[in-house]
Amino acid sequence: MRLVVYDDWRVGVLEPDGIHEVDSLIPGPWRRTPRAMNWLVEHFDGTRGRIERRAREVAPIGPDGVRLRAPVPVPMHLLAAPSNNARHIDEMRSGAGETGPPETPRELGFFLEAPGSICGAGDAIELPALPGRRFDHECELALVVGREARAVRAARALDHVFGYTCLLDITMRRSADRNEERSMRKSFATFTPVGPVLVTADEIPDPGQVGLRLWVDGELRQDASTRDLLVGVPELIEIASHVLPLQPGDLYTTGSPSGVGPIVPGNTVEAAMDHVGRMRLPVRARPW
Repeated sequence: MRLVVYDDWRVGVLEPDGIHEVDSLIPGPWRRTPRAMNWLVEHFDGTRGRIERRAREVAPIGPDGVRLRAPVPVPMHLLAAPSNNARHIDEMRSGAGETGPPETPRELGFFLEAPGSICGAGDAIELPALPGRRFDHECELALVVGREARAVRAARALDHVFGYTCLLDITMRRSADRNEERSMRKSFATFTPVGPVLVTADEIPDPGQVGLRLWVDGELRQDASTRDLLVGVPELIEIASHVLPLQPGDLYTTGSPSGVGPIVPGNTVEAAMDHVGRMRLPVRARPW
């Protein structure tokens, strides 16, 4: 199933003929709020049949003119795996002049990004006015937690995955005289576009075989597969769930492949992921 959040936080099922609204199945306190998808994810097992029936009964809405929000707009936690692709590690270390054995999520664990940095496939990436700073794109597979994961082992970790989506991890790079914390450099508003859809896990049985690509103004920058991850989805969940309980609706992005490069206002970034689809976002100067 392919789920979307659109316009005034409505939830729908995306089919080839358009979006089928299933908003009426979400209880009043959560309906048409940014937390609507969190409720649906947590209660999906008991409501899937009703969602499928509702989607068959209602007329589709054409995608034109619809604002696609992030499919999970407000996760409790937004976790990210650092240094999880060998080629990406090499390109970043060579640029920084670093030597010595590389560290992966097995040594580094995870870091957190601000959920307030999330935006949708219908939004723009807005870069702050910080002269001399470089802003890079990173295209990644993100998993969405379906049920609480507390100290789970990798062998059972996929039982806790609700689905997957595409995530762009926009990053302000360090400079010669500034070295802010990684979480801050990735947490500017709009720096985490997510979407265009949330695909349930049954449609991606092997998250280690998902292709992803990213273009800037039509130039292919990243072309990779999650089979290149140094630490796969099950082990990432095991590592994090031994630190804190992962909650339904949490987002966990798995790390960027190589090909990371700069973006500037006026660019257009397009990302495509197998099974998930495409999103195309303009890059603008932040107006505030």
